[in-house]
Amino acid sequence: MIKERMTPEELAHLTGYSRQTINKWVRKEGWETSPRPGVQGGKARLVHVSEQVRAFIRSAQRAADSAAAAHSAEGSFDSLLLSLAKEMSEQEQQQLTSLLLREGLTGLLFRLGIRT
Repeated sequence: MIKERMTPEELAHLTGYSRQTINKWVRKEGWETSPRPGVQGGKARLVHVSEQVRAFIRSAQRAADSAAAAHSAEGSFDSLLLSLAKEMSEQEQQQLTSLLLREGLTGLLFRLGIRT
């Protein structure tokens, strides 16, 4: 359920992202926040759920649904990679393409800690 104001933890649970990722998006996108009542120290915040935040939630839920559907389908690995690539921004796609061209599969697997 989407409320008018939500904690980063609630948004994380709703979208499948971590609380840290939500907090990064709050700073990066400049989402409006306010202090969370009853929490001392001033760090606990409530995110004001604007249309921009709602769009983020819808996008994150679509990406999770798409990835889950691709994962359960026949030939799931190929489908999963394709659906994830479609969810990436153009800039993210360019950066991944550059990494793959520069380092190849071996370099990518090394960075992921799969191959040493």
